[in-house]
Amino acid sequence: MQLTIYQIDAFTNKLFGGNPAAVIPLQHWLDIELMQTIAIENNLSETVYFIPGTTPDADYDIRWFTPAVEVNLCGHATLATAFVLFNMLGYNKPAIRFNSQSGVLTVTKIGDMLTMDFPGWKPTALETVPSFLSEVLDNVSISGVFKHRDMLVLLKDEAAVKNCKPDFTLMKRHFDKIIITAPGDEVDLVSRFFAPASGIDEDPVTGSAHSQLIPFWSERLEKNKLHALQLSARGGELWCEQLNEERVLISGQCVFYMKGEITV
Repeated sequence: MQLTIYQIDAFTNKLFGGNPAAVIPLQHWLDIELMQTIAIENNLSETVYFIPGTTPDADYDIRWFTPAVEVNLCGHATLATAFVLFNMLGYNKPAIRFNSQSGVLTVTKIGDMLTMDFPGWKPTALETVPSFLSEVLDNVSISGVFKHRDMLVLLKDEAAVKNCKPDFTLMKRHFDKIIITAPGDEVDLVSRFFAPASGIDEDPVTGSAHSQLIPFWSERLEKNKLHALQLSARGGELWCEQLNEERVLISGQCVFYMKGEITV
């Protein structure tokens, strides 16, 4: 069996920036073990598969795999999939609707900017800072800890986020996914995202983390439109909006890197 594979850099306007995703179009789902094995072989933070929609409310069904697990939401790989459909597979409708484990996700395109309509996950404050958290995060000063799907840790400033050197071995032992964030020097917010338990020590750019970051910062900054940077080594830029209490918009650009063929 031969499969087409695309590799796209998401949330960037330059090659080798942003977050690379492997995009694999299918006509029907492969065995889950094979999809996971291909994701392990690709060794990117995400391999995404999509098939023609199986329900009236979606154009395609979509699934995302890290090298370790299937996840319930991934932003950069959804953005990359929409880029492939709009730019390489001849999709010509105004919007693409993806059916996923997190509901229907819609992506629209204006020029070279893609905008995803995602769930908004407002994190709630934890009364007690979890033990080992400060040690995991390089003994950094923590201003607050919040949680929805992922633990969101508020730090003092951009420098604290940028310079943090987490202990991934200790993190994997005690925590699942951690976002660290702070106000930006020249943008509204900065962040980094860690998920060693899911096979990703640090994710270059994480759209799904902004499902929490947008409600969090929109409320704190009292503004609906936000400009965000993810401060990984590759870096990523996102334009965000708090649409309503339940939905957020996440926009970014993509760059084509590679098209190939897999034989399995």
